[in-house]
Amino acid sequence: MSNIPEELKYTKDHEWLRDRGDGTAFVGITDYAQTSLGDVTFAELPKVGAHLGEGQSLGVVESVKAASDVYMPLSGEVIEKNGEIESDPSLINTDPYGKGFLIKIKLDDRGEISKLLSAVEYARLV
Repeated sequence: MSNIPEELKYTKDHEWLRDRGDGTAFVGITDYAQTSLGDVTFAELPKVGAHLGEGQSLGVVESVKAASDVYMPLSGEVIEKNGEIESDPSLINTDPYGKGFLIKIKLDDRGEISKLLSAVEYARLV
C-alpha cells in the first residue's frame, strides 16, 4: 500500500497539494505515482512567475520506464520551483512528500482546495 499522508489533498492524476494556510501550497507527485514510474531520472519544472490553470501541465517527470506529465491540482502562480529536483531527481523517489516536492504556488482561490480528494478518497482510488 502506498504512503498517503492524511494532511495532504490529492488529485485523480496522482498529484498532492500541501496547503500552508497562507494562500500558498506545495505540489508534488504521490508515492503511488513515483512507485509506478520507477527511478526518476529527470524533471522539467515551470518557470517561477508562470501562472497555470487547474489541470494544466506544470511539467514532466521522466523515469527509466516512461515520461509523464504532471498537472496543476488548482490554479495559481508558481512562486518557487524545487531546484534540488533538477540536480537530483531521485528525491522524488526517496522523499515524494518532502524534499521531493516539485513547486510552491500562490493559489488563485484557496476555497478550491475542497474540490481535491482527501487521503481516504485517494486511498480508495489507488
